[in-house]
Amino acid sequence: MDAPDGPDVPESGGPSDPRREIDAPNDPGGVDVPDVLAEVVDADTGEGELERTIGLTGGLAIGIGTMIGAGIFVFPGLAAENAGPAASLSFAIGAVVALLVALPASELATAMPRSGGGYFFISRGLGTAPGAVVGLGLWLGLVFASAFYLVGLGSYAGQVFLEAGIALPVDPAVPLGVAFGVGLTALSLFGTENTASLQNGIVAVLLVILTLFLSYGSLDALGVFGTESTPERFFPPGGLLPVLQTAALVFTSYLGFAQVATVAGDIKDPSRNLPLAMVASVLVVGVFYVVTVFVATSAFGSARLGEFGETAMVEVAREFVGFPGAIAIVVAGLLATFSSANASILSASRAVYAVSRDDLIPASASRINLRYGTPHVALGLAGGPIVVLAATGQVELLAEVASFLHLVMYGLICVALIRLRREGPDWYAPSFRCPAGFAVAGVGALASFALIAFMQPASIGIGIAVMVAAYGWYRYYSTDVELKGRF
Repeated sequence: MDAPDGPDVPESGGPSDPRREIDAPNDPGGVDVPDVLAEVVDADTGEGELERTIGLTGGLAIGIGTMIGAGIFVFPGLAAENAGPAASLSFAIGAVVALLVALPASELATAMPRSGGGYFFISRGLGTAPGAVVGLGLWLGLVFASAFYLVGLGSYAGQVFLEAGIALPVDPAVPLGVAFGVGLTALSLFGTENTASLQNGIVAVLLVILTLFLSYGSLDALGVFGTESTPERFFPPGGLLPVLQTAALVFTSYLGFAQVATVAGDIKDPSRNLPLAMVASVLVVGVFYVVTVFVATSAFGSARLGEFGETAMVEVAREFVGFPGAIAIVVAGLLATFSSANASILSASRAVYAVSRDDLIPASASRINLRYGTPHVALGLAGGPIVVLAATGQVELLAEVASFLHLVMYGLICVALIRLRREGPDWYAPSFRCPAGFAVAGVGALASFALIAFMQPASIGIGIAVMVAAYGWYRYYSTDVELKGRF
């Protein structure tokens, strides 16, 4: 999963800082260079026409690769404990919300083919204040998501010791998650040249393992191989409410679908391939999630599955094919959680870099190390909070806050489309127009905001606090910055 690029801005480091600092390899204090150099270091300057090299298959790989990760290995036990077999419906609801946002995001991306994704669309379509809230919220949303993935990674790493018969005096999930957080942040400082190929390789392995496992598990659950299981009651005792609450929790699994929009400038025939890639990737991943819950709940009752916690899928595989299956899922879980954590840490640092280049936070946050070409200050601002949050071990809280902050962004993406269509600025000329745009965007915004209402009060409180703090920072630091329509 590739980290989102920062948005493009004119050659200016801010109203009072026309030059950007970049660290030289032997000068820890940094040297002043023209901001144009910082733009050259960035992948997309926005000047000229990007060479379009990504086809539909490449777009699908990006969309699927960003979503088919930690959620499919960490959530089944937690989701089944909350919603029973109806957890599959929770994942389907999440997919519908993602689809409602995917089409408006596709239109905005073809009108504004710049790196930055949702933050860029909102800041240029709605203005600086919403952009600041979303940009800073996206940074912290990715911080919470990264911490969630790290705890999942620690859980699967700890499972390795259990499979090897090594008893540990404490639950290793949190200590190992923190250690991986420190290691991945440090690793990111030394460049990301091989990240894309590594991520694509991981995704290919995951898809093969999951397809084989879920195919066998589905046939077993239907009685083709084993004994057909007696299904338990589909809806939990609380009816639809736990299903919607679980949908809000597991929406973290769909956070990556809009990643395709960040490479809109590289996609061939974007009016066709961009919406197809976004919609198809959500559908493919949604099917994987729904089938996973079906297979998992057919192997064990929902209550028993919930007892296995974050590594429930290991026990499901053991139930179907014994020790080899358990090992295969442990390996797949390690790859998935590692991939998700690595990509999210990089994305969080790029979110910091993006808002810094737009002058919403001090320019020093976007300093580049010339030796490695990485935004080391931004990485520190991302990695530090991630490690602290991972140390809490609060899996569900971390996942829900991440979902909250992203759902706010997705809802505002839909609002941005409605406003831009009504205002019709000269520069707004998308090559793809969302069918029934006002209706789809309106329902998408309402669905995104409504899903937040089903989160736990603590998650909602933290999410609101982040947004209020982001707006307060905007009022203090960047009220003189104008981003609407700025390219």
